[in-house]
Amino acid sequence: MDRFFHVTEKGSTIRTEIMAGITTFMAMAYILMVNAGMFSNPFGDGTDVLGVSYGAIYVATAISAVVGTLLIGLLSNLPLAQASGMGLNAYFVYTVCVGLGLSYANALVLVLFDGIIFVLLTVTGLRKIIFDSIPHEVKVAISAGIGLFIAFIGLQNAGIVVNDASTCVNLHSFNVFTGEQTWATIFPMLITLIAVFAIGAMSKKKVRGAVLWGILGAAVLYYAIGLITVPGFYASAVAPNLTSDFFGAFRDFGTQAFAAVFKSGFDFSAFIAANGTGAFVVMLLTTMLAFCMVDMFDTLGTLYGACSAGNMLDKDGNVPNMDRAMLADACATCAGAVCGTSTVTTFVESSAGVAEGGRTGLASMATAVMFFIAMFLSPVAQLIPTYACAAALIYVGVLMMSNVRNINWDDPAAAVTGFVTVAFMPLTYNISYGIAFGLISYVFVKIFTGKIKEINVGTWIISILFALMFFLTR
Repeated sequence: MDRFFHVTEKGSTIRTEIMAGITTFMAMAYILMVNAGMFSNPFGDGTDVLGVSYGAIYVATAISAVVGTLLIGLLSNLPLAQASGMGLNAYFVYTVCVGLGLSYANALVLVLFDGIIFVLLTVTGLRKIIFDSIPHEVKVAISAGIGLFIAFIGLQNAGIVVNDASTCVNLHSFNVFTGEQTWATIFPMLITLIAVFAIGAMSKKKVRGAVLWGILGAAVLYYAIGLITVPGFYASAVAPNLTSDFFGAFRDFGTQAFAAVFKSGFDFSAFIAANGTGAFVVMLLTTMLAFCMVDMFDTLGTLYGACSAGNMLDKDGNVPNMDRAMLADACATCAGAVCGTSTVTTFVESSAGVAEGGRTGLASMATAVMFFIAMFLSPVAQLIPTYACAAALIYVGVLMMSNVRNINWDDPAAAVTGFVTVAFMPLTYNISYGIAFGLISYVFVKIFTGKIKEINVGTWIISILFALMFFLTR
């Protein structure tokens, strides 16, 4: 292992690498529960929108994490880990399936295309051309917008933010004295808020796996308070979750998720019948573009961020073996589509393992082993309530919002583009709309300020594609 991963050469030890890998797993294990809950119960009310079970997505998420983490460790020798990306899973569920009306299998086809395109872009070098076509103002705002969107979803799933006929959204009532609300509906929301505050405090204290501990602590508190203070709580909230069996998750994975992309994914007849062939073509192109762009920028940002934190950048300030890392990411996305989950990407939580001393792909091997073990624990994970996972969504949103500081707010032109990109994602409940309006606003600002020559060809093409999407499909 030392010779293959160059552990000693990188100034590390095998023990340090293994501990770093376990630390990374602890920091990102929440994705197993959060992703499964988002797919099987998107609105936190038990509604089965996609037609896949918690267990099926849990296993699919675990397998794709194992594959992706092994690939990035073996190909690039970097101490990073991969799994179904936060933000990208929200785009899959809420924009592509719920918003556009595509089936779960149809959406997997778009993920598969995203992976294939990503592979081609990486091996041909076109990835850099596309990356350079996206204005800096939009690049830095994408992750911030996704963070705000994810936090909004978490608040909705917890029941804290609710629909309102006059203002569209409102705060759920916490008043138990009027008789309109009961303790049974209020205490779960309080647990979500307490969990968010606890995760923030633990992160401040550098507690490893703060998000995971926050989820587990919230789950314990939820059941403890519910069983003690809410009549009939066991029958309504506990007993249904005890019916899942170990083999049921793998059975559901085999019948509902695995290879669903090939079984029925290429049948878009329902969408075409409802919207027309022209709208289908535009939707296909723009949605694949959105998947690919978010995946690309998320991966690039994570690679730079994690390697910079660990002083692993080369003498020119570049990520070592970056093309191999990007190729691993693209291949993992293809594998994820076959398994039945959304785009697989490199996790920013890998920085936790880097901070622990991880410097080589051996740390990734340890993380992959932990995900493999966790794959067999879906019946236990299914006991995690929506309110606990909602806290993780909100806190991940906090982390992703940090990139908003890189927007140049002192430049009105840059500020408008950055703000539009961030604001349109949660306000339209659609990530791609934020990216689209960010690019379109950039183009118009450059035109109105007499700097049209600064708009490159790639930016024009991508902006026109997004504009066509609005005119032809909305």
